[in-house]
Amino acid sequence: MPNAVPPARYDLPWKAALTHAFRAFMAFFFTELCARIDWTVRPRFRDKELAGISFGDAPDGMVADKLVEVRLRDGSEQWVLIHVEVQAQRDGSLARRVFDYNYRIFNEYGRQVASLVLLADDDPGWRPHAFHNQLLGTVMGISFATAKLLDFAGQADALMASRNPFALVTLAHLRTQQARHDPDQLYAAKWQMTKLLYEHGWSKRRIIMLFKVINWMMALPPLQHERYWRGVRRLGKEHNMELDMKNPMEWVTPLEEMFIDKGMKRGLKKGLEQGLEQGLEQGRKAGAAALLERLLTRRFGPLPRTVQRKLANASEEQLAAWSDALQDAQSLKQIFN
Repeated sequence: MPNAVPPARYDLPWKAALTHAFRAFMAFFFTELCARIDWTVRPRFRDKELAGISFGDAPDGMVADKLVEVRLRDGSEQWVLIHVEVQAQRDGSLARRVFDYNYRIFNEYGRQVASLVLLADDDPGWRPHAFHNQLLGTVMGISFATAKLLDFAGQADALMASRNPFALVTLAHLRTQQARHDPDQLYAAKWQMTKLLYEHGWSKRRIIMLFKVINWMMALPPLQHERYWRGVRRLGKEHNMELDMKNPMEWVTPLEEMFIDKGMKRGLKKGLEQGLEQGLEQGRKAGAAALLERLLTRRFGPLPRTVQRKLANASEEQLAAWSDALQDAQSLKQIFN
C-alpha cells in the first residue's frame, strides 16, 4: 500500500529516553527499587562495556539494552550494576537470555547485578520473570523484576497528566502499537502528544528530547508526515521554541533520508543551517511528490509529461491539495483544475 504506515521504530527512542532520564525511568516503572538508589551520585552508563560482552546482534524484539552503574543508599555496596532490557516482542528465550547476561556481567566485573525487564509487547498474558534449572540437588537460575507496558493501556488520562517523561514515552509506544495500520489514527495521536510537550512546563532540553522520541517512534507515511511537520513549525512559533537545526540530521527519519541526496547530507554534517533546512524541505517535498505520482499512476495509468512536470515543480501546499482531491476525483483533470 503506497500510504501504508512505516514500520515502528522503538530502539532509538527508548535508548535516548533511558539515557536522558534514567532516574525518571526507575521512578515510573520500578518505584520501590528506585527508592533504594543513592541519586546524589550520578549514574554512569557502561554501554560500551556491555557491547563487549554481548551476544552479537540483538534478538528480535529487544529494542534497548542498558548497563548502568549506581550506588545504593544503605551503603552495603560502593557501587552496583543495573542491566535494563526493553523487550517489544514476545520471545521464548528472554528469561534464559536475562540469566546469561546477568551471569556474564557479574563474571566480568565481580559485582552484584540487578536485571530489570520492561515488557513492551502486545500480549497481556506474557510475563516471564524467572529462569531456573534443577538437577540432583543443584539449582541454577535467576528471578528478575519486570514491568508490563500494557498495564498502563487503560490509563491514558493519567499518563497525559503525569510530569514523568516516561508517561509520555509509554503512551507513545502504546498508541503506536494500537494505530500501526491506520495512518490517520497514528497522526492524530502523534499530534496530540506533541502539543502535550508544551503543557508540562518542562525544560527546553527535555521537550526536544521527547519530541525526538515521539518523532522517531511514531513514523508516519509521507502525506501525514508532511502535514505533521507543518503543524510542528507553527506550534514552535506559537510557543517561541522553534527546533534548533544546528544538527538537522538528528531530526531526520528514515523516510526523509531516502530523499536527501549525498550532497545534502554533506551539507547537513557541515552545519550549513540554511542549506540544511532547505534540504530537509526538499526531501519531504520529493517524497510527497513521488508518492502522489505512484497513486495517480495506479488510479489513472501512465501520466502525461505535463502532469509529471507539474508534480516536479509543485509546492508543498499544491501537493497536499492534489492529494486531498485524489480521493473523490474521477479524472486527472478534476484533480489539477
